[in-house]
Amino acid sequence: MTITIIGYRGSGKTSLANPLAKKLGWNAIDSDDVIEEEAGKSIREIFEDDGEPHFRKLEKEVMKKLLEQENLIIAAGGGAILDEETRNLMKKSGPVIWLQASVEELSVRISGDSQTNSRRPDLTPLGIQAEIEKVLKDREPFYQGAATIIIDTTEKNSEEIALEAYQQIPS
Repeated sequence: MTITIIGYRGSGKTSLANPLAKKLGWNAIDSDDVIEEEAGKSIREIFEDDGEPHFRKLEKEVMKKLLEQENLIIAAGGGAILDEETRNLMKKSGPVIWLQASVEELSVRISGDSQTNSRRPDLTPLGIQAEIEKVLKDREPFYQGAATIIIDTTEKNSEEIALEAYQQIPS
């Protein structure tokens, strides 16, 4: 079994992966880190140099490899759910945890993340809050369709979220 954590950037996917993996005695991995390592450049650079379609192709390949493993917690990139085959593999591999947070909370978290500007591209020409609202609206049906567990992370720390997730994972 593999557990995939999905949600918008800043929802807490990477922050949940490690404490949840520790509770289960599993390994945790961030799919964006694997993509950057394999490509030898940041996601922002992949978008700028090669375009979003190339990034999505890399993302799909990485997710497919990761989802074949056992006892792994995957913090998936926010857009990994855009690909239908990837969504189906997530659901087939094990529980899919959708982390949610308010637009305001996501905006604060993303703005406060020092790696956001260097590693992550803007997805729209809109400001941060308008971008979050638009992209969330577009992606929500995909998150909803893939999720087997939904957790609101607003005003919760990673240990509280990990405990909530752990309690909902089928044994």
